[in-house]
Amino acid sequence: MRRSNCALATTICAVLILGLCGVAPVSAHHVEKSKSTIMPVTTSSAKARELYEKGMADYENLYLERCNEEWRAAVQEDPNLAVAWAWIAFNSGNPQEVSAARAKAKELAPKLTPGEQLMVAWIAKVQEGDFIGGISAMNDLLEMYPRDKHLLYLAANWLMAENGDDQAQRLLEKALRIDKNFPAALNDLAYVDARHQQFAKALAAMERYVALLPKEPNPQDSYGELLRMAGDYQGSLKHYHLALKIDPDFVTSQLGLGDTYALMGDEAQARTEYDKAIRFSHNEADRLTYGMQRAMTWVRDGKYADADKDFAELAATGHAKGQDLQEAQAFRHMGEYQADDNVALKYLKSAEDALGHNSTISKSDHDEELSRILRNVAVRADRGGNHPLADKSLKELEAMATASRNRVIQSSYHGAAGTLLMDQKKYEDAIAHLEEDRDNPFTMELLVQAYYQTSQVDKLHEIEAKLRSTNVPTLEQALVVPAVRLKRPIV
Repeated sequence: MRRSNCALATTICAVLILGLCGVAPVSAHHVEKSKSTIMPVTTSSAKARELYEKGMADYENLYLERCNEEWRAAVQEDPNLAVAWAWIAFNSGNPQEVSAARAKAKELAPKLTPGEQLMVAWIAKVQEGDFIGGISAMNDLLEMYPRDKHLLYLAANWLMAENGDDQAQRLLEKALRIDKNFPAALNDLAYVDARHQQFAKALAAMERYVALLPKEPNPQDSYGELLRMAGDYQGSLKHYHLALKIDPDFVTSQLGLGDTYALMGDEAQARTEYDKAIRFSHNEADRLTYGMQRAMTWVRDGKYADADKDFAELAATGHAKGQDLQEAQAFRHMGEYQADDNVALKYLKSAEDALGHNSTISKSDHDEELSRILRNVAVRADRGGNHPLADKSLKELEAMATASRNRVIQSSYHGAAGTLLMDQKKYEDAIAHLEEDRDNPFTMELLVQAYYQTSQVDKLHEIEAKLRSTNVPTLEQALVVPAVRLKRPIV
């Protein structure tokens, strides 16, 4: 396993948040390299330092709740340990805790070393919507500590969450040149290879990863996930069970069993495995997320009324528990699989409304989810004949994309723009947009059609093969890939 999206961003951003916005960032071209190999941590307590470092190690090994507990304990020992507050802000699933911890990290930033300040600036700026400022701080930090393998990993991990695999690959390879047996970097680099369909290389890295950490569950968990991505479901199940044998409380492997059975088409067994993951989950955000994975099995089964019931309950629970992001996600998912465009738009409106219930959700999470919602609104409104709403949503997305280099927002805009152009049969114009969002199954399906219409046979074969081999436990995959596999290839 590797942390996804919020999680990934958590890893890097947690580091970023440390230094926060307390000081003006220095241009990356004028940052003086530190004489220290690793970034120092400012604390007056040896116990707090020990707890913080233990949390960082556990974060790299994907003990994603245990590290929270260690960072919380660290700030109990030393309330001025800003980097621990930053990690809490980025890794916690509780939006109120995230907001409070980020504010605390920012308050302490002026008392930190320059490197820690850049870390905080990196995270805080990204979370608060200043993506360019956050990246600038990240780059400055990496230039200041070019041989800190842990910082290289954190930055790469975050970039992967933001669809920046190529940049992440360069950083991970640099970390491995510093330490060829650095497990965290080896793990993430294997995921980059798998995303590039280089499964032989990725699985060879997994053998090394397992050998380096034979008593840790995450190497087996990652092995299981990469085998699933490669289509080896039985091998995937085997490694998830091995991870749980090492640590029965490693809940992400229990989730992995559910995800794998879901992709195999055994939805009843998937629900059984998801129920176990929900029961043993460590926090409310995870419970809701696992519940959404479970609800998707009804979509795969074609039992949409059951899916509606489960997603509606999850949205209501998210609202009651102050988990606005998960509430919005549940409503968005409901909008994604509806046959009736007007019904879909109703749920998408509820999703957008959910994002405005409280002010504790970070701006980055808010804007990324809003972009996904607006993408669906634009497409559904256009297909339902509500062209003014489609145009309004697309213009709002374009403005968001113009104002931010956030790759999630960029992908949402280009996916929506390309889809609307495809509906107008403007294939060449559509391709230019769709190729900026080529990992989304809906987009891949449209690219197959666009390449066919423009006689780009090589590209057609490449994207169709990628689409048919997409094995990720997402709603987009469930709505597109199984149906595509039932058809003969276009060419």
